[in-house]
Amino acid sequence: MGPKPGQKTVLITGCTPGGIGHALCLEFHNKGVHVIATARNPAVLAEMAEMGMSTLQLDVTDETSIKTCHDEVAKITGGKLDILVNNAGRTHTHPATDLSIPDVRETFETNVFGVMAMCAAFSDLLISAKGLIINIASLAAITPYVFGSAYCATKGAVTSYSRTLRLELKPFGVRVMVVMAGTIRSNIASKTHRTLPPGSIYERVRDVFERRLTFSQNNATVNTDKFARKLVAKALAPEWPLLLRSWFGRPDWFWGGGNATRVWIATWFGEWILDFALYRMIGMKKLEKVLREEERQKKLK
Repeated sequence: MGPKPGQKTVLITGCTPGGIGHALCLEFHNKGVHVIATARNPAVLAEMAEMGMSTLQLDVTDETSIKTCHDEVAKITGGKLDILVNNAGRTHTHPATDLSIPDVRETFETNVFGVMAMCAAFSDLLISAKGLIINIASLAAITPYVFGSAYCATKGAVTSYSRTLRLELKPFGVRVMVVMAGTIRSNIASKTHRTLPPGSIYERVRDVFERRLTFSQNNATVNTDKFARKLVAKALAPEWPLLLRSWFGRPDWFWGGGNATRVWIATWFGEWILDFALYRMIGMKKLEKVLREEERQKKLK
């Protein structure tokens, strides 16, 4: 079932139930937008298909999959796409000194190169509709999220890429919104996590690392549907002049989720305040104490 005449369309990546993409699908659908939900395994989208949404297979790391999806979307929408939401992503929690570079490359393939590939591939449909691109970034892009250096790097790349993309597509009438997402309830906590490798210098505080694995699900975490409602409302808001967008129209930057407001305010005071807060919040002071005790024991020998 395709969109009705005059009905807006949205394509969302990474729509597996339990995550942000799924919540966005439901909210856009409730607002009367024709949703095109995608996932690597389209079988998980069956319930959304029954609701009247279009569902397609899509792997954002596969060029052929993206091309096939593009062609299918063009058929469904008649050659236009009003909104593209680049939501598909991969978590990556590991100390910087323990990173496996092939593993890091996989994270960049999904979180960064997948976003770039989707924007390039669907630019023609977005230009035809003078549409909107929504790139889901994270507060991790600007915070020293301890044990998340690889993930932070990918989200930092997305924010920088999006700022330039915004200017490049402005002459064609396409807008770009960056979502600075805070802690949001999702199925991320059920994923298989990385572990500290033998000999890690952080073995001393393994409990700190293990608490960090589910930090986003236990610290000011906002329900996914609440986050989706606010984001969709902004995505569907009318256009306003640049200086008024953040308050009344579709903003260039959307800050939402747990701790988003606090981090936004902190950026006005310098990075030291985020360094100070995250260092203690994650538990790195405990590592300092452990190392001091080790030094003391060495001196006693």
